[in-house]
Amino acid sequence: MPASLSSLQQTLQSFGDISRFLREGVADEDSRQLRDSLGALSMHIDEATRLRRSGADASAVTARVVELAQCAREHQLFLTGLGSAWHALYEFGAYQRALRELRDTIAAWQQALERHSAREGTCFRQFELLAWRTLGEALLLIDMYEHDSGPQSDLSEALPPRLSAWQRVQAWLRHLRG
Repeated sequence: MPASLSSLQQTLQSFGDISRFLREGVADEDSRQLRDSLGALSMHIDEATRLRRSGADASAVTARVVELAQCAREHQLFLTGLGSAWHALYEFGAYQRALRELRDTIAAWQQALERHSAREGTCFRQFELLAWRTLGEALLLIDMYEHDSGPQSDLSEALPPRLSAWQRVQAWLRHLRG
């Protein structure tokens, strides 16, 4: 049974929590692969963020950010190989835009780290904000895909099948003759 939104908000308090959540319940192979790829991205985000917040050496943070940038690039390439059912979703385009913005922000943060720029803190805050937004978009995408590809509700099975206009005309004529 899927978790309620309020319980998700209480449990998804870190990037690592999102990664753990993504390893749970899977609808199909494409969904599993996307969850795995997104889980890896989330773990890289979590590692880079924790390292930065711990006050680690700038070169160690930079190395993590380089790994994160590579992971984000690989994840974006993975998205292009998903089936047409994914690409048809509105949320897919929104997620790709968010991921592109996140990659741009990662690049800006990496550059600020490498140059020992005073803007590094601002770049990090922007990265963290966009990381949350991007992962939120990804969770919405997965939810919409799994909802659309999931079984139909009991209500749709209880309703009589919808007749075409031609079938309704034929039924009306039979009723008149009858």
